Formats: sequence, structure tokens, C-alpha cells
Amino acid sequence: MTVPENIKQEILELRRQIEYHNRLYHTHNAPGIPDSDYDSLIARLEALERKYDFFTADSPTQRVGAKPLNKFDQVTHEVAMLSLDKVSDQQYLIDFEVRIKKRLNDQRQIEYSCEPKVDGVAVGLLYRDGILERAATRGDGITGEDITHNVRTIKNVPLRIDVLPKGTLIEVRGEVFLSKKGFAQVNERAEREGTKIFVNPRNTAAGAIRQLDSRNTAKIPLQMYCYSVGFVQEIVLPDNLSEVFDKLAGWGLPVNSEQSTERGIAECMHYCDQLLEKRNTLEYEIDGAVIKVNDFNAQKKLGQNSKSPRWAMAYKFPAEERSTRVLDVEFQVGRTGTITPVARLEPVFVGGVTVSNTTLHNMDEIDRLGLCIGDTVIVRRAGDVIPKVVQVINPQQNNKRKPIKMPKACPACGSFIEKDGQVLFRCSAGITCPAQRKESIKHFASRAAMDIEGLGEKLVEILVDQNLIDSAADIYELNEEQLLNLERMGPKSADNLIKAIDKSKGTSLQRFLFALGIREVGEATAAALANHFGDLPSIQDASQDEFGKISDIGPIVALHIHTFFANIQNRALIVKLQHAGIRWPKVKVSDSDQLLKGLTYVLTGTLKGMSRDEAKFRLQSHGASVAGSVSSNTDVVVAGPGAGSKLKKAQELGIKVINEGEFLTLVDTLSS
Repeated sequence: MTVPENIKQEILELRRQIEYHNRLYHTHNAPGIPDSDYDSLIARLEALERKYDFFTADSPTQRVGAKPLNKFDQVTHEVAMLSLDKVSDQQYLIDFEVRIKKRLNDQRQIEYSCEPKVDGVAVGLLYRDGILERAATRGDGITGEDITHNVRTIKNVPLRIDVLPKGTLIEVRGEVFLSKKGFAQVNERAEREGTKIFVNPRNTAAGAIRQLDSRNTAKIPLQMYCYSVGFVQEIVLPDNLSEVFDKLAGWGLPVNSEQSTERGIAECMHYCDQLLEKRNTLEYEIDGAVIKVNDFNAQKKLGQNSKSPRWAMAYKFPAEERSTRVLDVEFQVGRTGTITPVARLEPVFVGGVTVSNTTLHNMDEIDRLGLCIGDTVIVRRAGDVIPKVVQVINPQQNNKRKPIKMPKACPACGSFIEKDGQVLFRCSAGITCPAQRKESIKHFASRAAMDIEGLGEKLVEILVDQNLIDSAADIYELNEEQLLNLERMGPKSADNLIKAIDKSKGTSLQRFLFALGIREVGEATAAALANHFGDLPSIQDASQDEFGKISDIGPIVALHIHTFFANIQNRALIVKLQHAGIRWPKVKVSDSDQLLKGLTYVLTGTLKGMSRDEAKFRLQSHGASVAGSVSSNTDVVVAGPGAGSKLKKAQELGIKVINEGEFLTLVDTLSS
């Protein structure tokens, strides 16, 4: 359709006005017009674009999300997108400057650019002729993922930079994050809609930026701060980073106002100390400061190693701690009956999340802390680590302390509690205990077990409480009519859940064994059982001694497995599950299937050819152990795009690293 020139000019002017007001609101926090006027501009632009079929990628109307993708395309960075070395002791910053001066052979005072280390996701924006052409994740530093469709939904990222003429090309790098206010809004909406509550802003941002459907990303109010440039063509930039920040801000790109230029490492340390003091007043989460040599010529002389530049350092703040009060201690019953004390706290914001409860692990830990109900305590949290009570403050000044005692009966069913070993207490009722029953069903439906999408923990609670299910087998008796009677369960959700339940019937023996929730039987042990015996009847009829002969299965675990299959109720549950239609392919048992036995693998990054769970299953089916973190015991790391700290640690330890292509060749060869 030919667009009349006056209409085309109106569309372009509307886009210019909307982007201008976006920058005022999202970058400068200074709205220039009322929301109603802004909404009118958007409505007019949408109407004209739709009427004249005049859509372009740089239009602000494209921020609402586009058609979902099937997968992420891979992107090769023109300039390597390296991560930074990290230190948590200021002495290392002094050493950092000593090394710099030695390499530069210059003892004069060095100028640095300092900025907050925003807790988010590193992203590169490529502008061609002033138009946002591509956005990509860091990935492994060389190859990342194309997330352009998602970044276009971020309101403070300009889709167009008018001052950049044709023929120009520039990659601007920065951190995508979710503010504290945005995080609170997202969780308020999740609570209203009865969906899963997000853990912290960083994880929420990381999940949102990697959505195949950008309409989901658009629901999360992400922001971005730019912190450097990569590849540049036909653009003359200043010779230092501080002036580049000014240039980027002048173009309308978001730059952190907390950025500062300091002379000498002592001033940088003072900057870090001041930043730590104001950390909790900032609108976003930070976990440290970034210090970079300001002069680009000096940066070039200093160069880089294979992992990080020699001219920059990330200074990590210590684990965040806050004081709060213990309101009560409740005792929770786990899947296998373990009784665990959980502290209910006055809500406190620490390490990026609001903490209102935390595990106390066992009575020995309570005794070690000298903890009582009513105490004021220090709660510590760093990164994604579970919050922990680390200290009781001035217990002698509190005359209202209430001792914590292990209950004599199970808090869920009233059954006798028995001591198990040195520190654990356990409910004796087994699956007749409602708490154990709920937890066992949650485990059965979980991703690593039967992987029933949509059957989350809250829904399991509701289904058990309303007597719709009493065991894992009852899941397969559910129908759409029953689900539609539940609050907040619409026809589409009910239909999706029924389909997911039906899909889960086709599984593997390894997953099924893990889903049964046998005490001390994790994914690796389930794989070892499946690979050793090959079929379920052989496992059910095996003796304790036969289980004990399997590598990595000790006498205690062998006893737990034998006890489980000797139990009549457990056998009856298995029969019901098989009658419901659960099936799996026969497992071939031979020595060649165990060629990876004794090797420990770690998976990191994104795999295009298969899911992470499938990759783990393929490795375990050939005898390998799959760990969640890299250590000196790791033999091989499989690294796909997006690999981060695990890949870095593997390289530091000299552990063998293979890419996805090498991994697929390996497992295909072993399976042939």
C-alpha cells in the first residue's frame, strides 16, 4: 500500500515524540506529559500504522512484543564480550593498580572510571545507520544468542538514534536489569493471578530476556544501563570512557548517573565504600563496583587474557546482612518425613529478596546459635544462596525469649517422631502422613521426575486439600470438569494440564524410579539402577545385597531401596501408575553402555539440539555422573552459548571443555 506523504510524516513525527517522552520518563525519570496524553499518541500511531500497513522495527509500537520464535539464533560478537575478574578484598585492588603501572611502565597517577556493578544480564546492542539492528547476550564471550525481539520491549532502550547517519555501525554494551520497584510490581501481579512468585530481580530479568515469546518479556518492566562500546565503524569517539558515557547519554542511551571518574586506586576504594553505604537507597540491586582504566590507549596497551581484560576489575561487596526478629519457629515435614525447623521472621529485604522465613536445618544448628523465639538475629544472603541466620544479637538483653523444642508428635499427622541418626528427626507415618503425601506428589510431578508442566506446588496443595488426589496415581484420573471447578482455572489452563499429564505417561525407567521418591535415591542413583537391571521387575525383586553391589550405592541406600520395594503400599502405587498408562522404552544393559562410568560431567549454557534434562539423561544412561557445579572432581564441562561462571572456573582449573557439537557426537557414538 502506498502511504500518502502527509500520513508518513505524521507517523514519523509521532514516533519521534513518543521516543522523546520515553527517554524523559524511563531514562531521566522526568515525565513531560500526562499519561493520558502519552496514551493518545500511542493510540494514534497504532491506528495509522495498522490502517496504512506501515510497520518498521524501530517503531515504539513494536515494544509490546512480536510473534514467538521457535529458537534463539546464534550471534558471533565482532569484538569479544569478555567477563571481568572479580575480587572481594580491597588489597587486591591495590595489587591491580601495581600490575597496571608495571605493564604500562608508568608510575604516574592513573585515572579510572567507576560505576555500580548492577546485578543483571550483559547485553550488546548493535546500531546500524542509527537503527537498532540486533541485541545479543554475552554467551561464552565469542558467541551469544539473538534476543533482539525481547530487547525491543525495553522502554529505555532507543530503537533509533537520530544523530547517527547512514554508514555508521556501533555496538553498545550494557546491563539489562529489573529495578526493585519493578520486581515488587511483577510479584504483586503474580500474587493476584495466582502464578509463581519470582525469587529475585536478577533471575527475573535473566528469565525475561530469554523468552521465545517477547510478549512475555514485555510484561516485565526491564531497564538497561550502558557501560561500554564494542565494534565501531565510521564514528569518531572520545579517547576515554568517561567522555564516551557523556556521548552515549547525549544520543539518548541510558547511562548510570552513579558513574564517576576517580584518580588513583585510593579514590576508587573511597568510591566503593560510599557506594556500599548508599547500596540500599538505590533503585536497583548491585553486588559491587566496576573499576576500569579510563584511557582507551592505556586499555589497548594493557590488553586482555583469554577470559577478561587486564584494565578492569569488579570489586564484589561482602554478603549482605540485615537484622530482624524471629517471630516463631515452625516444623515442616518433608517428602521422606524429615522434620525441619523453619524460622518465621519479621520480613526483611536482604540480598535482593524479601526474606520472611528461612530454614534452621536441625536442632543442633539451633543449639549452636543459642537461638530462641523472640531473638533479634543477623540474616545473611549473597547471590542466589539461601538466606541464613548467622548470629543472635544480645540475647542476654531479651527477657521474653522462648525456647525452641522439637515436637513430640508429627505436626502434620500427629504420628510418633523417631530420631534418625545424630541430628535428624522423622515422622513414622510414611505416605499416610498428609504432609509427606503432598511433598511426594510435588516431587513426582517435578521437572526432573515426570515433568508435568503446569502441576506446580500450589496446585498440588489445592488438589490434595479438595480430596481430588490422594496419591501420584490419582493425577492420571483427573478430568477437565474437576479442574474447571477450581478457582482461577480457566478452560485453556485445564486443557493444557490434561495434555501435560497425558504427555508425561511416556517417560524413561530412570525418571520413573526418581519420581517414586525413594529415600536417598537421586537422579544419578536412579540412572544406575535402570542401567544395571534394565527393567522394573528385576529391581523390585532384587535383594539388598544386589543393590549394594552397584557402584556408588552403599549399604544404607541399598537398604532404603530394598525397604521401599518390599512395602505393599508402594508396590500397589506402582501397579496403579502402570495401569494409568505410564510406559518407557526397554533399557539395553551391556558393558558398552557404561563407557562414561566414573566420569563427572557439568552442563552449562544453552543446548540447541536437546533439553538440559535430556542431555543429563543421555550422560547418566552411559554411566556418567552429572553435577550442578564445577570442582576439582569434574572431568568434563559441556559448554553451550550463555555459559558463564562455570565455564570460567573450568578454564581456571584446567578441566576439559567441549561444545555442544562435540557432546552430540560423543553421545551419538556411544548410543550406536
